[in-house]
Amino acid sequence: MKIIAVANQKGGVGKTTTTVNLAACLAEAGRNVLVIDLDPQANASSSLGVPVVDGRSLFGILTEEEGTRSLAEQIQPTPWDRLSVITAELDLAGCEIQLAADAHRLTRLRRVLDNYRASQPATEFILLDCPPSLGVLMTNALAAADSVLVPLQCEYLALEGLAKILEMIERIKQVSGNTSLALEGVVLTMYDARTNLSHEVVNSVRGHLGNKVFETIIPRSVRLGEAPSHGKTILAYDSSGAGAQSYRELAREFLNRQG
Repeated sequence: MKIIAVANQKGGVGKTTTTVNLAACLAEAGRNVLVIDLDPQANASSSLGVPVVDGRSLFGILTEEEGTRSLAEQIQPTPWDRLSVITAELDLAGCEIQLAADAHRLTRLRRVLDNYRASQPATEFILLDCPPSLGVLMTNALAAADSVLVPLQCEYLALEGLAKILEMIERIKQVSGNTSLALEGVVLTMYDARTNLSHEVVNSVRGHLGNKVFETIIPRSVRLGEAPSHGKTILAYDSSGAGAQSYRELAREFLNRQG
């Protein structure tokens, strides 16, 4: 089982889109995948067509609320085979306050996922959809993950955000004890072949990070933006379109990188 945090503290970079569609493509390829929605806005949950219900998130588990379901009991099926989800809810935002004074706040999620990993070997990949902030939910995800996948929008300001998330990864390795945390790779998103800026961002990121940047580039696509409003992944909404094909290619590249 591999745990991957999909993270970028900058919003609007295609983080949730990448989480749900990569997960769907991995499931389509025959892999058992669990998406954990850690964003109080619950966009990954709704994008997978699973309604948000009070009490069905990791809030109670992370705050050790009495009577809370276990992680395994919080898992819900999605309309797609081999793909399941733990939904988010607005209460997750309260973790910032609830855990502020806890000396072990960084490792709450890691302890829970370590227990799940030991008891549920059938799950091959867990994708953690992180909120667009550097708060306790993202830091818990980084402290619990084996690797970090960073979606990066093909725009200039996104490069500044990349430096910050890479710095955060190094900091979390030091303060959480998760010294094996690695950069899974950078996925370039919202690429517009008509603009020089997109080409420049691609060249700049690849010049700095080399093979840590996935060869597959996700194009800017109206269909990718529409799919979540229908509670569908891009595979269900527009299976033959450019967005679906690019995420299928990303999933193949991702799996090839697992060796």
